[in-house]
Amino acid sequence: MRTEDRLPATEERRPDLARPRMTRTRFWLLGTTLAVYAATVIGVLTTSWLVKLDWQVMLFRPYKQWPEFHTFLDYFVVMGQRGPTAVAVAAWLGWCCHRQRTLRPLLVLGTSLLLLNATVGAVKIGFGRLGPHYATTVGSNEMWGTGDIFPSGHTANAVVTWGVLAYLATTPVARRVASLIAAGFAFGVGMTTVYLGTHWLSDVVLGWAAGVLVLLALPWLEPAMARAEVLLLTLWRWVREHRAPAPVPSGRPVAGSPLATPRAARDDELPARETVAVVRPVGAPGRGPDGRPHHPVRQHTVRSERTPVTPVGSRRPPHADRVPRATAPFGPSAGRGRTAAGG
Repeated sequence: MRTEDRLPATEERRPDLARPRMTRTRFWLLGTTLAVYAATVIGVLTTSWLVKLDWQVMLFRPYKQWPEFHTFLDYFVVMGQRGPTAVAVAAWLGWCCHRQRTLRPLLVLGTSLLLLNATVGAVKIGFGRLGPHYATTVGSNEMWGTGDIFPSGHTANAVVTWGVLAYLATTPVARRVASLIAAGFAFGVGMTTVYLGTHWLSDVVLGWAAGVLVLLALPWLEPAMARAEVLLLTLWRWVREHRAPAPVPSGRPVAGSPLATPRAARDDELPARETVAVVRPVGAPGRGPDGRPHHPVRQHTVRSERTPVTPVGSRRPPHADRVPRATAPFGPSAGRGRTAAGG
């Protein structure tokens, strides 16, 4: 199926992209998440009971209370690290793109991660809160320093990365199952950072709220992602159509090239004569390219039909004290003469 034939079908599968609707459930979920986000920020800035709870959990040192879980949780916290989780989820969504013939899954993942980096990263740098291991004053909120842990990036990334799978689920049952799995990963990663002492408890709460807000904002970005998909597919089709042609083997000139177009003769140049083949009768001698007479090819004779050649003369080299064979007499007297001469 061609790309241009695939675009209308993609739009038909998502008819509500142009005007995303705000359902009652989504409205209450968005309002509640915003309230939690604002209350957490205000509670930390005013050094309220939330900051006291942070210090109590930090001084409790969970990693010393249950050291047997330390090794396992060191590996489990990777489920909230952006690099490994993004690669794993992108591989799965890439396969979904190949099956569904659409770029929407990867576009949703990329948009959510960009939105997460922009919002959470800006808040981290703006507040500059120090982590539990770098705290300077007991009971303080450790704000406006050189840290970058408020909100928790691991927690927000776990909510967004695994929550995208639930967001892209195509059936209600798959959506519920994926939502439960994503919630389990997000909760586990957040509490693991508190156990390891790398984040305050308020950091984790704000990270959960920040990740949920990113997922709730995705429906408003669906029209932009649909336009980006059409633009990318159009660009890919243009690249395929304007791809460089395959090289032509030597000896076969391309139509329209200087080799295929006859060159006009100049005024001072003699016209080249065209070679005409001369038909001669079979067996008649002709002349070769060098001007010499060319005789027709004769058939070879069988060895038994050739005339035998009798060798002339002796093949043995001449000797000074040997009598030539022509002067030696033949017959019965040959031996006697030779004996007499020898005697």
